[in-house]
Amino acid sequence: MKVSDLKTMNEEELQSKEKELKKELFNLKFQLHTGRLENSAKLSAIRKDVARVKTLLQEKKG
Repeated sequence: MKVSDLKTMNEEELQSKEKELKKELFNLKFQLHTGRLENSAKLSAIRKDVARVKTLLQEKKG
């Protein structure tokens, strides 16, 4: 996910995006531990997306 796309979102949309990404991250971690994960690089990509969203939320609050 690109930062420019995230910057156009308001605070409410960013919070819902964060929840969605965290849910996806949980599912990927579950797949990793059960041995069904095919693309392990997706884990780090989702983690970085969560960090981007959190950073933008902090910027908008402050």
